Amino acid sequence: MADFGEEAARHWRYADLPGVDLLRARYVRKTFVRHTHEHFVIAAIADGVEVFHHRGADQYAGAGALALVNPDTSHTGRAGVPEGWRYGAVYPSPEVVSEIAAETTLIRRTPGFVNPVLDDPYAVRLVHQVLRAADEGNALAADTLLRVAVTRLLRLNGGPLPQRAVRTAGARVAARARAVLEERMVDPPTLETLAGDLGTSPFALLRSFRDAYGMPPHAWLTDARVRRARRLLDGGTAPAEAAVAVGFTDQPHLNRHFARIVGVPPGAYQRERKNVQDARPPSP
Repeated sequence: MADFGEEAARHWRYADLPGVDLLRARYVRKTFVRHTHEHFVIAAIADGVEVFHHRGADQYAGAGALALVNPDTSHTGRAGVPEGWRYGAVYPSPEVVSEIAAETTLIRRTPGFVNPVLDDPYAVRLVHQVLRAADEGNALAADTLLRVAVTRLLRLNGGPLPQRAVRTAGARVAARARAVLEERMVDPPTLETLAGDLGTSPFALLRSFRDAYGMPPHAWLTDARVRRARRLLDGGTAPAEAAVAVGFTDQPHLNRHFARIVGVPPGAYQRERKNVQDARPPSP
């Protein structure tokens, strides 16, 4: 685990558990800024309390509870008590969760979690057992326990994700703004320029973008840059090169934002990815 004094974290993958990220961490002063994940978040709290802002309200997850966040849902994270919180988390991809839901539940549309906090000490133990099995290289146990845990959580707290409402004019403008920011990630326009190009005012764009994506454009852009940096790091790009490629001024800027969103520095993140690659047997 990367050690930060009284705080420590390890963010890794297990080659025999494809489509799933893994995390084990202890945080005290750590604050996660508003961000999203492409995967589901299933965070099992072992000690302490985590507070995370989710859909307009603070949610509290203590020992024996799980913090559950659907993909592309903005949220934050911080300690809810002075001693912080210790937890283990699995981040299964939407494809993994959909496959499990189709086999083991009656959810037929895109599955998701209904409530962001679930008190279930048994499921908490299952998540930590998945992490332990991955650490020990026990592929059969890791895969089995993950499927049991996801099935249980979907049966207790699952349902189809809401269908997207018919897009309003504001939502369409927000989507166009997002596309521009994705295309011009390295050299983004100002809010005033972006709004003018889209035929709206800065405050109208700010309001519609926040309504659509749960955060203002500049925060969304930082989140998107970190996402893209993660993919580059996974592919072997050096952190300094990844920083410039996604639009950060230099590696220290990437380090700061990456740690505030992912929970570990990019160097530690990439080392764990490299360990997975090195552990894979050569192709026949």
